[in-house]
Amino acid sequence: MTFINIIIPFIILISVVVFVHEYGHYYYARKYGVKVTDFSIGFGRELFGWNDKNGTRWKVCLIPLGGYVKFYGDANSASQPEKTSSFSKKNQKYLLATKKLYQRAIIVSAGPIANFVLALVIFSFIYMTVGKDFSVPIIQDVKIDSPAYKAGLKKNDQIVAINDTKISSITEVSQFIALSETHLIKITVLRDKKEYDFKVQSITQETKDNLGNNINRKMIGIQIIPLNNEINRQRLGPAKAIYYSLKEIWFTISTTMSYLGKMIIGTEKADQLGGPIKIAQISGQVAQVGIIPFLSIMAYISISLGLINLFPIPLLDGGHLVFYFYEFVRGKPLSEKMQTYFFKFGLFVLFALMFFSTYNDLKGLGLF
Repeated sequence: MTFINIIIPFIILISVVVFVHEYGHYYYARKYGVKVTDFSIGFGRELFGWNDKNGTRWKVCLIPLGGYVKFYGDANSASQPEKTSSFSKKNQKYLLATKKLYQRAIIVSAGPIANFVLALVIFSFIYMTVGKDFSVPIIQDVKIDSPAYKAGLKKNDQIVAINDTKISSITEVSQFIALSETHLIKITVLRDKKEYDFKVQSITQETKDNLGNNINRKMIGIQIIPLNNEINRQRLGPAKAIYYSLKEIWFTISTTMSYLGKMIIGTEKADQLGGPIKIAQISGQVAQVGIIPFLSIMAYISISLGLINLFPIPLLDGGHLVFYFYEFVRGKPLSEKMQTYFFKFGLFVLFALMFFSTYNDLKGLGLF
């Protein structure tokens, strides 16, 4: 795969996801009368841009690893405010800091919400046009002496549930096994028209995902095929498409939070965290497969961006929401001095996370 085949899909994916996120902030800022001075896709030196009639500078910058909306009165692109008193009475009405608390909270949270909406639109579009997989999973083979073999699973068993969660498609089998909270997995199968429960002690092995990337995954030693070797992909109506899209978004959020929680307490390794290099590699690979896989990856990246921005880290949207919650409880905002300290701490955390994720990316490429 050439550099161009990687970088162009990556720039397209990141630009769309970031634009939607920042436009969420921009739209509600304008709605509540906050002046927006900059709308940037990327960081660093400006490549090109233009000014609109409202005085906003729309620009594309050199480093395509994010973007920002800068409000009037912000000291920097992270929306750290300057002192309100340094502005005239006439201009104070354009400041984010002078707006009602609920308006500020909506403006800040609109970015992550826009990312979730983008994922909803993409998934719904795919389910209505291409369809959603509802293939019935059947065990084709059980490896000798594997966890599934020792537990009693057999060829031709139909998997109907994993950890008491109903299986609605063949793709969910590997997902639910890989994302199980524990290594002891309850698998319910249909055999001779009767349901049986089996407790399978999974093992972790290094394997390759569908794109050829090395990953650690829980395995039980079975091969799955659709019933009668027939893929059952159904096109959904708008209501069902939205329902399953919301379900997929929630599943992605909950499993991500579960993984992060287990990583923090030390029960999961942190080597699966990826950064921009991994995203670029994956986006380039799926772009060659087709537009639908590329859109799917865009939806998952959009969910991840929205979720990460809600983390209570200063400089991120979640950090601002924590400040607003403090203001709601105490009846007054956090002091400018304390906000500055928290912003510096947030900058350190973000740089540390970026360094760690980039290290994982390079390690995955065999450079460490």
